[in-house]
Amino acid sequence: MILDERTEFADGVSIAAFTALGGDQLVGDVIDLEQSGLDIGNGQPIYLMIQVDTAVAGTSSTVEFKLASDAAAAIATDGSATVHYASGAIAEATLVAGYQIGPIALPQGTYERYLGIQADVGAANLSAGVVSAFLTLDPHGNTALPDAVN
Repeated sequence: MILDERTEFADGVSIAAFTALGGDQLVGDVIDLEQSGLDIGNGQPIYLMIQVDTAVAGTSSTVEFKLASDAAAAIATDGSATVHYASGAIAEATLVAGYQIGPIALPQGTYERYLGIQADVGAANLSAGVVSAFLTLDPHGNTALPDAVN
């Protein structure tokens, strides 16, 4: 499978500095749905993949990943963005290298212009953790590789 930079949210992005109880924090880049040509929720299914590249570490924390859209490129982190998918709180011990969330078929519905991934850290600050996240039409056998590795 070939990944397109226009459908990639994060390519080896550190979430180590994310803080507990700070609400949603944007992970990586956003996709401008007006410019990408993606027709989310209609026609061929599009799938979300989130992969842990380097184990998440902290102090018995949890992380919840969300796919959210907003009218502004700086997707709101105050809860006002439209959430299309939420992973639920995942224990830090589960988020080891190679752990994947997905494939998640993007739900039908109304999407705002900008689409992105947010992370909400639970009980404690994170001290380590790197993730990749992207959209794909073919979710089988996907593995996100860091730049210049493939």
